[in-house]
Amino acid sequence: MEIFTKLAEKISDKSEATFKPIFFRLNNLNDKEKLEVLVDNNPDISVFDTIYDQLFELVKIENPAVKLSPEQSNARIAKHLGERTFHEYGVWVFYPWSRRLVHLLDEKEFIKVRTNRNNYKITPEEQQILGTKKIGIIGLSIGHAVAMTLATERSVGQLRLADYDTIELSNLNRIQTSTHNLGMNKSVVAARAIAEIDPFINVQIYREGISETNINDFLTDGGNLDILVEVCDGLDVKILAREHARHFKIPVVMDTSDRGMIDIERFDKEPERPILHGLLADIDPAGLKNLSAKEKIQMVGKIINSDEISSRLKASLNEIGQTISSWPQLGSAVALGGAITTDTCRKILLETDIRSGRYYVDIDGIICVE
Repeated sequence: MEIFTKLAEKISDKSEATFKPIFFRLNNLNDKEKLEVLVDNNPDISVFDTIYDQLFELVKIENPAVKLSPEQSNARIAKHLGERTFHEYGVWVFYPWSRRLVHLLDEKEFIKVRTNRNNYKITPEEQQILGTKKIGIIGLSIGHAVAMTLATERSVGQLRLADYDTIELSNLNRIQTSTHNLGMNKSVVAARAIAEIDPFINVQIYREGISETNINDFLTDGGNLDILVEVCDGLDVKILAREHARHFKIPVVMDTSDRGMIDIERFDKEPERPILHGLLADIDPAGLKNLSAKEKIQMVGKIINSDEISSRLKASLNEIGQTISSWPQLGSAVALGGAITTDTCRKILLETDIRSGRYYVDIDGIICVE
């Protein structure tokens, strides 16, 4: 009874603490009993069972050269099932925060079908490699777009997400989430969204953000990260994270959501490389914690090179603390940053010759404007 009591406590938890789904595989008698208890005792749960459609798609992609009739597809599905029923096949996934129970193909087949339309822009062999890789993201505003794009494309097997901040209404100009998530920790919001796309991606969260006390754990616990994506606002954390990433020879990628600017620091290839391309030489992170707004803008200007930013961002910087409270970020720029960062990370993970430096995918420069 104790195991069922713990299950009941877990499934009734709609709080922010919950961000991992619960799996039930009915070939396991214990899982079968727990699922029956779940459904019987929780009439408010919404059940979504499209396992037939998923199996239909599975046999279709396993026979791409043959145009199967509905009868042929059903015959192949029946052969695939063997002695198992539709209800028993695959895995049932319960999302405690939304009270949804979803019937899915189990991990191997789920990934095969879900990534089928990646072939051959990403080969099956490359997809397997990417499924073993770990990426950490610090900052879940731009980082939300990066995390969701990585997960959607499935260019990663494990994500570590760090952000102490909560979703505010003004964040919804660039973070694609729902109004019912207002006030919730950003890393929890991202982790839940990823689980609803792909429950088999391993997501770990650091809802307290990153500091000197947990940076090494973030970078190395469970194996070193393969890439660190740093897109946070804290200047001290930017320096701290790079110093430790360099120590562990972990490459760092940063998007700035202006002019499609992306910074790449290949500490895996260049362990002596100066952080941030040497733009803040020998800066002590501790000295960056309590800067005034003006001092912070000056420091940011050094990092992003204020001579190279867009004219609209340059004008906005002069308004911070006057007519606006922080620098602006547009949803389109953040979405572009998510795409550029994901593409860059995938190529680094697949050992494409991606070199350190600052690069621009400047839409205004590519599509002519006056």
